[in-house]
Amino acid sequence: MAASTRPRRSRAPVDVFRYRDYREFLAAFYAQGKAAGLSYRGFARSAGLAAPNYLKLVIEGKRNLSEQMAERFAGACRLNEESTQYFKLLVAFSHAAEDAERNALHEQLSRFARFRSAQPLELAQKDYHSSWYIPAIRELVTCTGFVAEPAWIAAQLEPNISERDAAHALDVLQRLGLLELNASGKLVQTARAVTTGQQATGLHIRNYHAELMQRAVHAMHHLSPEERYISALTLSASVATLEEVRRRVLAFRQELIALCDADPQPARVVQLNLQLFPLSRAIVAPSAAPQPEPTPVRARSRRTSCVTSKKD
Repeated sequence: MAASTRPRRSRAPVDVFRYRDYREFLAAFYAQGKAAGLSYRGFARSAGLAAPNYLKLVIEGKRNLSEQMAERFAGACRLNEESTQYFKLLVAFSHAAEDAERNALHEQLSRFARFRSAQPLELAQKDYHSSWYIPAIRELVTCTGFVAEPAWIAAQLEPNISERDAAHALDVLQRLGLLELNASGKLVQTARAVTTGQQATGLHIRNYHAELMQRAVHAMHHLSPEERYISALTLSASVATLEEVRRRVLAFRQELIALCDADPQPARVVQLNLQLFPLSRAIVAPSAAPQPEPTPVRARSRRTSCVTSKKD
């Protein structure tokens, strides 16, 4: 009795709208095509390329795509007109050097209905981090005496916002499922903590952190020293010590979250920004060589510290 054979089901084509990096899309497209016999040389023929390994070089980040080359790659990937437009924007977005240009291109990408359908979490995070006051209002809800009225909320924030912005924030928070009405009709958080992770790197996250830094500048100039604490340290350290500093900062962050989560009667929303970044390039240690004995000097701290708090 002959064994019955079933026709092999073809895999769904790779959806370019699921990607925010065109190299990742090309890698996925090639991986799927390779299973069906596609080669780098074959792709090069389809795209009219002289170099048979050009696709490989692009995927590995060793070559970039120009607008004209992006059109040819889209054709070789058999993308339709809408997908080709998205792919070309994705290429431009990946190559944009300045955040202003990246923001404008991201706005164009998000206008595609298929992008919005394929990237719901991306768009939700973008909405949540679109303005500093949206996360602030989410925290304000937990404070004793909170009033769920846009006028009250607008006047409560520092600096004040418009009633329209406050109403928009409430709409966003409820639409994203971060606030809801409980059984008694009171507006409450659906979860105590919202985090993007310790090292989120999306464009909207960078925009959000830049805005929070602006809020710190506003606080330094417009709030009394008794209401704020601004401190800075300039340090030098080895790679191993910097990793330990990072670990301790992250542990301190979690400790503060737990402390505030346990507060039974929060009364004010505050912002704590944590930044750690280099001010110099790493210096390669010179080869070991006899060094003259240093002249003994009185030990003193080599750290530069600046604190702006109760006394400016």
